[in-house]
Amino acid sequence: MAVAAASIAPIKEQASESAAPGGEERNWPGSASAYWALTVIVLATFLTFFDQVVFGMLAERIKTDFGLTDSQLGFLAGPASIICYLFVGIPLARLADIWPRKYVLAGGVTVIGFVTMLGGIAQTFTQFVGSRVFLAAGGSAHAPSSYSLIADMFPPKKITRAFAILQFGFIGGSTLGPLVGGQLIALTAHWAPTDLGPLRILGWQWILVWIGIPGFLIALLFLTVREPQRLVRHDAAQIPADASLGRRMLTFTGLDAAKAIRANRKVYYPLFLGLALSALESFGLAFWRVPFLIRTYGWTEAQIGAVTSVTVLVSSLLGLLLGGTFVEWLARRHKDANVRAAFVCFAVVTVCSILAPLMPSGLLSILVMSFGAMFGIAGAVPQNAAIQRVAPHAMRGQVTAIYLFMFTFFGAMGSFVIGLVAQYVVVDPAKLWLALEITAAVLLPLATLCIYRAIRPYREEIERLEALGM
Repeated sequence: MAVAAASIAPIKEQASESAAPGGEERNWPGSASAYWALTVIVLATFLTFFDQVVFGMLAERIKTDFGLTDSQLGFLAGPASIICYLFVGIPLARLADIWPRKYVLAGGVTVIGFVTMLGGIAQTFTQFVGSRVFLAAGGSAHAPSSYSLIADMFPPKKITRAFAILQFGFIGGSTLGPLVGGQLIALTAHWAPTDLGPLRILGWQWILVWIGIPGFLIALLFLTVREPQRLVRHDAAQIPADASLGRRMLTFTGLDAAKAIRANRKVYYPLFLGLALSALESFGLAFWRVPFLIRTYGWTEAQIGAVTSVTVLVSSLLGLLLGGTFVEWLARRHKDANVRAAFVCFAVVTVCSILAPLMPSGLLSILVMSFGAMFGIAGAVPQNAAIQRVAPHAMRGQVTAIYLFMFTFFGAMGSFVIGLVAQYVVVDPAKLWLALEITAAVLLPLATLCIYRAIRPYREEIERLEALGM
């Protein structure tokens, strides 16, 4: 892979000067430093999604061995992991704006590894929930810090490429998660419980212990990253060095960034709302996919992992190719290419999500899901790039955190919402497919409409920034 090669090749780093937004000249990091930082971020992103996918593969085992209802299982997978985020997400994201980001990222991935291992020794549902509560403490530090670091590592003309490469972390975790998770579940399915003093560890719980260990190794790699010069854009949103304590406290809590978002609400609100609605459905489907295939088509975790790992890999790679090509093609014709591309991708994902639960076989259902996932990946890069393009640089970490909060909070609620619909609306556990159908048909058309409404305001904001030389 080009990323790995750039990180180890004996390349002499030569900083290249280019114009920063606002007309400033700055020295960008050399290619080796930039791509090494990106490589470590990709590894951390891989681990995050790998852990999430493997946990989802364990859903039916957790439900059976802990005696959970569908709503309890949905709560464990989603809301339990974001309770902590509600209190620490924005403050931790603020650290991305004031502290060396490599330390924030190292701390975050350490917490993720430790908390994942705690789930492997949980003895009750309450203890399991307790372990998941702190999971988002590490995750909330990752995205804002990594996005901010990438934006200061790569010149504007290369940032879209960097975010495209970042998707390999998602692709790797989402591809190997089902395959490895399915095989590990098959391996430990017949293991007798292990008694360690007062602890009784079930066979599948050892999987959580194992997958938590790499987090500590990746944390050490972050310490080798060279922190780049921060890019400061001189605009009205920037916080003066001599600002009052009250002004700085507003910034620390994220309230100041919230005001900046409200001031440009025609751009941000539809983007945030569209992301939130789509996250409800997409995260919910991602978690309930394995129980759906088991209950509807009688598949095993190993079968699901073997098939979905291949389809996820193919759809993800094609999605990256499609997304990059499509956005570049649109960019030659439209200033709003990022949001316009996201709208088209949202529309296709909507159709696929509605059709997937209706397929007559598990294989066809997976193929339809994969086609939708391809367009989901294609739309991810322009969505991220759109927010980074219009966010004030002095509070980019906070704006990104609020944007991702919508993604994280509502995405985590998705598994719970589908669980509630399955338990109280559909009632019959065997008809989980109907709960997926109801949520997709209600949420995703609204999400697509929101993104459509953001196209024109986004174009006008880009024109304003370009007129100011930004």
